[in-house]
Amino acid sequence: SQDRRKSQTPCILFCRYIFWLLGKQKRNTALVNAKKICFPLSGNETADLNVGDTVFISGKLVTARDKAHQFLFNERPGIKDLPFDLKGSLIYHCGPIVKKIGSEYRIVACGPTTSARVDMYEWWVMQEYGISAIMGKGGMGGRTLEALAKCGGVYLHTIGGAAAFLAEKVTGVIDVFKLEEFGIPEAMWLMEVEDFPAIVTMDSHGKSLHEAVRKESEKAYLRLIGLPGQMT
Repeated sequence: SQDRRKSQTPCILFCRYIFWLLGKQKRNTALVNAKKICFPLSGNETADLNVGDTVFISGKLVTARDKAHQFLFNERPGIKDLPFDLKGSLIYHCGPIVKKIGSEYRIVACGPTTSARVDMYEWWVMQEYGISAIMGKGGMGGRTLEALAKCGGVYLHTIGGAAAFLAEKVTGVIDVFKLEEFGIPEAMWLMEVEDFPAIVTMDSHGKSLHEAVRKESEKAYLRLIGLPGQMT
């Protein structure tokens, strides 16, 4: 149906843009010169990142999906009530597949979750806990973009459909919070990673690649169905 094609167009064009961007960067050897960043941050390093920058992430990240965000937003635990400090951290929208071997955990797969699912909470979580960066897929809305500007943070888009590959970038599991209550996918996992790949698609300067692609996709949709005018 036309409605179905309309809903799919932004996603298709965004994926095509990402593939084009990656191809362009490969030709220009920009991946070799990609910016490396280590979390948690002690300063405001993310303020120097811009939409289109490729980054390789090392250090620690914390996974958080729907239940974790609902818990933080509704229960509002103090910093001392959490087992790890979120200040300067990277929150990863991810429900990992985890295998327990003896007393240790190993990440089997850790692809990104659609970030829009937690958009209604993220602006507050970022500002309340001092989050420096968010990572997931699909981007987030205007309120989160405003929070990025206030916090000097960025949104990072990582690779969907490559969960096993991304798991290879995880060097270890440090801690886990709310495992029994939330279950494996929804628990908050503190992981150590090395050279985890992502692209900046929302920055602290008010730019959003997702919004730019949405506007272009709407123009393309109107051309495809032959309607006059322009959607906003």
